[in-house]
Amino acid sequence: MSPIDGRAIAKAITAEVSEGVAALRARDVVPTLAVLVPTRDEATAWYVRSIQRAAGKVGVDCRVVQLDDPAERDITRALDELSADASVHGVICQTPLPEGVRLDEVAGHIAPAKDVDGANPLSLGRLAAGLPSYAPATAAAVLEILHREAVPLAGARAVVVGRSTVVGKPAALLLVNEHATVTVCHSRTKDLAAATAEADVLVVAVGRAGFIGAEHVRPGAVVIDVGTNPTADGGLAGDVQYDAVAAVAGSITPVPGGVGPVTTALLLRHTVAAAEG
Repeated sequence: MSPIDGRAIAKAITAEVSEGVAALRARDVVPTLAVLVPTRDEATAWYVRSIQRAAGKVGVDCRVVQLDDPAERDITRALDELSADASVHGVICQTPLPEGVRLDEVAGHIAPAKDVDGANPLSLGRLAAGLPSYAPATAAAVLEILHREAVPLAGARAVVVGRSTVVGKPAALLLVNEHATVTVCHSRTKDLAAATAEADVLVVAVGRAGFIGAEHVRPGAVVIDVGTNPTADGGLAGDVQYDAVAAVAGSITPVPGGVGPVTTALLLRHTVAAAEG
């Protein structure tokens, strides 16, 4: 088994991003990512700080807009204003959102040209149609890892476990665009192991710690674990039983240190691309 080093991949991406930032700044363009935070959730605050640190290292300006106990109209107004601000190139809206507020509703107020995390339903529609758009960064990270690891995708059997619009559906679309034969499964799939055991590439994004075991994995398969489930000791656990699956898989992403760092790096790459126009 070969572990996949997401941190090393992220480092390579950020080196490329730094070059793009330098070229933009030479033209007096400061690539700017605005992060709307409508919550005081500590896990969200930690993630936003990690984005700020990563942005600072490559020269992207990260502007955090904190809203305390906002109504839906406060969130949509803020997103409208950021979308209209010519000095802002990328806009993301962090979750969790206040009770009763849906991400797909408010994300429609992010201009598609600045939708660097693919949250606007229009972005997903364009992705499905094969038109230029920013895929959700986590789904894009799955494909980036597979590309960097030189995993053959054309004609491969890929199984995605999870159907969210944040990871599962866009990851499946991206794999289809790479000419893989894709099956989408989820927590209610009958005989899940029979489906997943056929996969050359298995992507798991269900949000359940340890949901996938060795019995779900074909020997030699590439396993991408997107899960980030909090543990009692303050750590993170993936959706895959790492030790058991690692004994079977050809390669696997760990949690942490797999998809997460690549996701953050791609948010910055998307922001630079948006600033380049």
